[in-house]
Parts: sequence; structure tokens; C-alpha cells
Amino acid sequence: MLRKLVSRWYLFIVFGFILFAGLVFTLCGEKSIIAVHDNLDLFIPQFQMMKNTGTFWSHGVDVPFLGGISRDILPAEFSLYTMLYMILPAYPAYIAGYLLKIVIALFSCILLAKDVLGEGYETYKPLVYLSGFAYGILNVFPAFGIPFASIPLVVYLVRKIYKKPGAVWYAALFFYPLLSYFSYFGLFILAYMAAAFIWLWVKDRKFPGKVLLAICVLAAGCIVCEYRLFGAMLLGDEVTIRSTMEAGSFTAGEIINTIGEVFAKGMFHAESMHTYLVLPVCTIYFFWLNITYIRNKNIKGIFHDLYNLLALLLLFNSVVYGIYYWEGFRNIVETLCPPLTGWQFNRTVFFSPFIWYAAFFFALKRMYDSRKSVGKAAANLLAMGAVLIIVLSGTRYNDLYHTCFNQAYVWLRGTPTDQLAFGEFYSAELFEEAKKDIGYEGQWAAAYGFYPAVLEYNGIATLDGYLGFYSQSYKEAFRRIIAPALDRVEESRDYFDSWGARAYLYSGTDLSIVNASRSYSVTDRDIYIDVDAFKELGGYYIFSRIELTNAKETGLALAGTYTNDKSPYVLYVYRTETV
Repeated sequence: MLRKLVSRWYLFIVFGFILFAGLVFTLCGEKSIIAVHDNLDLFIPQFQMMKNTGTFWSHGVDVPFLGGISRDILPAEFSLYTMLYMILPAYPAYIAGYLLKIVIALFSCILLAKDVLGEGYETYKPLVYLSGFAYGILNVFPAFGIPFASIPLVVYLVRKIYKKPGAVWYAALFFYPLLSYFSYFGLFILAYMAAAFIWLWVKDRKFPGKVLLAICVLAAGCIVCEYRLFGAMLLGDEVTIRSTMEAGSFTAGEIINTIGEVFAKGMFHAESMHTYLVLPVCTIYFFWLNITYIRNKNIKGIFHDLYNLLALLLLFNSVVYGIYYWEGFRNIVETLCPPLTGWQFNRTVFFSPFIWYAAFFFALKRMYDSRKSVGKAAANLLAMGAVLIIVLSGTRYNDLYHTCFNQAYVWLRGTPTDQLAFGEFYSAELFEEAKKDIGYEGQWAAAYGFYPAVLEYNGIATLDGYLGFYSQSYKEAFRRIIAPALDRVEESRDYFDSWGARAYLYSGTDLSIVNASRSYSVTDRDIYIDVDAFKELGGYYIFSRIELTNAKETGLALAGTYTNDKSPYVLYVYRTETV
């Protein structure tokens, strides 16, 4: 019995980590440190706003931010991640999504490994679990953690259909979009499948109708699960901010540098942490493998080896990422397909983390194949090394690391770090107290010094907000409000005019007035806005983290000042009427 338990040591590591993470986030609760960028400031408040307004399943309604936009623009209801927020409060839903990401990645990698390895799966079981686990705990874009995790699952389903098609596999593929997201993953998966269709047609010299049917089934599933997105993107005629977004135009040298950098380091939304161990191991194996083919005068083997295909895909994804910043090429794409204007087709890089860890697995598998105990031990140690690098990295989205670090800091120093915890960031009790005191009844407001997401989360209708797809006419109307600030700071003007997804109140002196830190200081306490333009859009309140020194001159009156023992904020509420 003991020998059997020892032989399954890798299960203790994998499920021990999941249990540990669950306990940490449960015991810390809303004191956990959760990443703000493109997370607390974006998707979580949108989910909470839909819950507050009961609009998850609604049609033909607007939601109260950015002056009122269609609910159709927000995340689909037919999505596992969205469903978590329908069922659970925001914080438990976020933690459930984090843990599900790990489980789904592990389950998907195990299924794929069993299919690829066949009877040999049992031999490599520890390596399969550790590699799948490493991929599952990657600290990628949180809202799309489950789509990242499920990439090996869709590969598995397509392989099953290709080898032995059946109704159950087609049905599973149809419902796969419940785990994915079309504009970040689905469209690229369909493109990869189309490339595979052509390649198999040439290789097998036989029309792969079952693969073509799989493409159609997956496309149909995407349309059904994300019908709102397709309606807004393809059937709507409204001119959006995507028409004025500027991605930049790099020189040839900058493009080459970008390709090299993303190949070696990845990018923060898809942070694969492969630079320090996975990349060196994969590179050494790549040269060893192909030199061996050359020595054995088996040149054809180079072109038929799966590992080389993975290396080619990694290079392809990196090249596409760099080419995206070639303005001429972007113009061709947008001319051929106008609905793709402003769309980031360089998201092929989102598939690179899985490819890196798949390549890493095959490189370590070679050590297992040596049939020497030292080879297996070395492979397992390298896999564990990759896991430790991920767990101990203090990257942007490593919530577990930052939460544990904050708790240790409190224990050692008696005070928390400068990062705000989940509950502190939103400070629900503080805003509820302020709303009650001022008699808030849904009037339009804006945030100054806060992320508008804080207001959205707390049931306050906002003229400002963060969204990558809303009307150009509203952007222009909102710009009139912030024109006095933009005229004073060129960097802010360029940032808003060339992108515009963050429609915030800007400072007239500082590059950024929003802050998710405990400590907070600004160089100028004046606010630079056009209050008449604010009123024209229905604006009434400004919720500020800064006590404004020019409120009276601007046309604002202080409605109240609020503090709370559980909040790091001092909240100043101003209204547009004078007293």
C-alpha cells in the first residue's frame, strides 16, 4: 500500500496544490490580493453590474455604464465563466474560475496524452500530470483562464473526429464554445482547423470531409453560444471606436525585435514563464533531434516530426504577433474584411503557452525513453522546476503568490503591503453608506481617482468606463468632458484619441489619476473637466478619491465625505448643482 502511494507522488503535488490554493483563498476571503489590470477594472464589475440589474439573460436593454450601452456587448450568458457569476457572489465566482481553470487544463491534457500516447500513457503518467499541471497553473489573463485551459481539449476532440468520427464527438465539439471565447480563441481555432483540413487533404490524398464537418459544427456552436457578439459585430451598423483605434506602425527592426521578444518571453496576457527553463530545454532538444536526423541521413524525418511542427507553430505565432504592428499588412486585412477593423489578429500568441508546454513534455519524454532511472528522475525534476518557477513568480496575475506574500508581510511587519485586497478595491460598504446618505437614485456619475469599475461594481451608473467596443459618437461626446485635461497633457490626449477604450476622467497634470494602491498622492488637486458637457450627457455626481481644490470654480458642490474602517479610501462625493 505504501509503495503504491509513493509511486503516485505526483498526485499529492497536483491535488495538494489545488487544496492549498483553495484553502488560502477561502481563509483570506476578500482580503486576497487579486490583479486589477484587465481584471478587477474590467470583467468582474461587468458581471456584477449584470447581476445588479438582472440583465444576464435580457434582450433589447442597456446597462448603466458608458452612458448606457447594449447588454449584447458584454460577455455571453452561454459561457461557463459567466455562469459562475450568475450563481455565486463575485469573489467566490472568481476563485471558482481560478480552480476550474487548473482542473480543466489537467483533465484536457490527460485526455490528449492518452489519445496521443496510447498504451504507453501509463509509462509517462507522472510527466503527463506534471506538464498538464504546469500548464493549468500558468497565470494568464484571468477572465479567459478557462479558454486557455481548454485548448488541449479541442485538439483532443478534433483528433477523435479525424480518427473515428461519431455523434458524441461532434456534439462535444458543438458545446465546446461554452469553455471558450470566439474573438480571442474560437476564430483562431477555426483557422487552425482549416489549415489542418488543407494539410490532411494533401497528405492523405483524400478529401477529409469529417474535418470539414467538424469546422462547420464548431462554427455553429460559436454562433449559438455567442449570438450576441455575432449580432453586434456583423449585423450592427453603428460606427465604433475600433474605426479610430491605432495599433501603431513599427519599423522593420522593431517588428523583428518584437517577434524575438514574444518568442523568448511571451506577453503578459499569455505569460507562459517558459524563458528560464522550458525554452532552454526545448532549444537543446530541438538541435539534438534535428542533428540526429541529419547524422542518420533521414532528412524526411525532420519534416515529419511532431516536435518540429510545434516549433514551427511557435515561430508562426510570434511572427504574426510582430506583423500585426506592420500598418500596411493590417490595412490589407481590414480592407479584405471590414468587420475585422481594429481586431487584434496577433492573438495567435494566446496559443503559444500550450504549445510551449507540449514541446516541453516531448523533450522530457525523450529522457523517459532512455529507460534509465536517472533519465526519468531528471525529467521529473525538470518538470517540477517548471512548476516551481510558475508558482514562485510574482507576475501580474499570480494572485496566489501576491496573497501569500501579503499575509506573510502582515505577519512579519504588522501592516499590509501597498496592494489593495479584493474587498478594499471595491469597498462595497463605504459606497453603500455614501449612496444612502446622498439619496442616490441611479443618477449618472463618473469616477475621479478611482477606476470607474469601482462605481459599476457598487451599482452606480457611470458615464465613464472601460470597454474595447462602443460607439464612436459616444467617445466624441465623452471627449468634450475631458478636453480640458487632454489639452494639458499630450500623452493622455494621444492615449485617448488613438485608443479610447478607457473613457476615464483624466488629470490635467499627472499621466494617470486612477490608482489601485493603498498609498495615494497627486501633484495637483484641481480637476479639469467641462462640466456643461458632463451635464449634457446627464452627469450629476463625481465620486472622487481626491478632495478637489477647484470644485466651486468648476461648478461642483461637495455632497459628502465618507470613510470606513474596512476601506483605505477617503471618498469625496461632488454634485453638479451649486449650493
